[in-house]
Amino acid sequence: MDRFVGNFTARLDSKGRVSIPAPFRAVLARDGFEGLYCYPSLDRPAVDAGGHALLAEIDSLIARFPPYSDEREEFLVALYGTSETLRIDGEGRVVLTEMARSHAGVRDAVTFVGLGHKFQIWEPEAFRAHLAKATATVRATTKRLGSERRAAGDGARE
Repeated sequence: MDRFVGNFTARLDSKGRVSIPAPFRAVLARDGFEGLYCYPSLDRPAVDAGGHALLAEIDSLIARFPPYSDEREEFLVALYGTSETLRIDGEGRVVLTEMARSHAGVRDAVTFVGLGHKFQIWEPEAFRAHLAKATATVRATTKRLGSERRAAGDGARE
């Protein structure tokens, strides 16, 4: 598997370290990134994290804007200017920085959430609330898309 999938909750130890889930460490190892690249999510109380695949996605996004444009500069500041590269120790743990803990509202536990090319680090209760909202949105969208397909199919038979 070369994608981050699933979600895992883990406790921080007394030194602020947390173990990255083994499946996520395996994806990072195959990706070849030394450490863990992370930055505050732009639109969620979470931290986006990953390796080379995440950096490639960011580079692709930034490349859409002309060099030296205001939009490009703002994306660079938001995505690179607030980022950190965390060191993963020999036991698969990272120390979450104050920036990461503060942005995500993390106290004593985190939930790692796979999103394909990246994962997010959430405060567990905040993630549960976000998951409930996301699930409701997916159900409503699926229902709407199903209705649109049925309506298109009905019209095609006439």
